[in-house]
Order: sequence, then structure tokens, then C-alpha cells
Amino acid sequence: MFSAGDGSPSWQALRANTHALTRYAALCHEAGLVPIVEPEVLMDGTHSMESCAAVTGAVLFSLFAELQDYEVALDMVVLKPNMVLPGAMSGENAAPKEVAARTVGVFKSVVPEDVAGIAFLSGGQAPGAATANLAALQHVTAPWPLTFSFGRALVDPALVEWRGDPRRVRDGQRALANRVACNLAALRGGYRPADAGSYALA
Repeated sequence: MFSAGDGSPSWQALRANTHALTRYAALCHEAGLVPIVEPEVLMDGTHSMESCAAVTGAVLFSLFAELQDYEVALDMVVLKPNMVLPGAMSGENAAPKEVAARTVGVFKSVVPEDVAGIAFLSGGQAPGAATANLAALQHVTAPWPLTFSFGRALVDPALVEWRGDPRRVRDGQRALANRVACNLAALRGGYRPADAGSYALA
């Protein structure tokens, strides 16, 4: 994980962390596994969207330089990165179209086209915002398949509905299924935020 702003990350932190990610990827290949490489720039902080774009680009540049030095087969690597977003405490708002355009723009500048695919983190975004940004990404031309690997944006609504109450297990399950269905609709190009509560797994 990398922080953005106030001189972070340092060049030494970039090299150390991207080297560790590369060694992990190389070891996965040695074991016959496809590595999921996660160079996340954290959403925490007051940094601007512009700063996030610059740091994300630097992290990815360093990562792919290392991967290529180690001769890691990029067509057998799944990248699990952040989207390009303003810091959570920046007060800056970014519309989904802007997030999608800036994210893919940064990635096109440094991520080789032969990477197998990109599975975006939700990275602390609100569930609805993460899905709306994922939906917008499907409308931007990119050379890689773009999908999601959300954690908190999937489970937080389920935890809110469940509340640790055995009598509310079904409520939690429905909330989780709804969030998964919303993201599947986003991938298929049919997501409408106004209808978010009505999506359900078939």
C-alpha cells in the first residue's frame, strides 16, 4: 500500500514495495499460479485527484519496470489496483466519468497491453460510488478486461443489515447479493444508480 501527498511515497518506498510485489509474482509463476498483484494507492488523506494520478502512475511505472526486469509473464498477471480518486478528506468530488477517464488515462500511459486483466479495488469508497465508477469504466476504451475485486463495498451493506443478530442473517445475505448484482450490472453496462435497491442475483 502507498500513501499519496506530503512527499509520500518516497523513491525508496516505491522501489522496496514494488520489488516485493514482483518477487511475489515471480514465486507464484514458479509454483504454477497466476499472481494477483495489488499496488494500492490509499484513498486516505487530503490529496487531490491530480496527486493520486501522479502517485498511481509512479507506482505502476516502478512496478512494471521490476516485473519486466524479473521477466514475469505479464499475460499471466492480474493487476488489482486503486482507481484514480481524490483523497477521502480532500473535499474534492469527482464524477464517475471523470474517475473512469483519469484512471484509464493513467493506466494506458504505463501498463503494458499484454497484462491479463485489471480488477479494481473499492479502496474505501462508498458502495454506491464504487459501483458507479465501475460502471463508468466499462464505457472507456481500454486494452485490458476491467472488472472488480471489491471488499468493503460488498460486505459493509451486509454487515449493516445483519448487525450480528441471528434473526437478521437473511437481511445480510440479501444486502450482499444486491451489491454483487449491482456490480454485475455495472460490468454488463446496464447499471442505473436509481434502481440500485432492486438488483438481485438470478
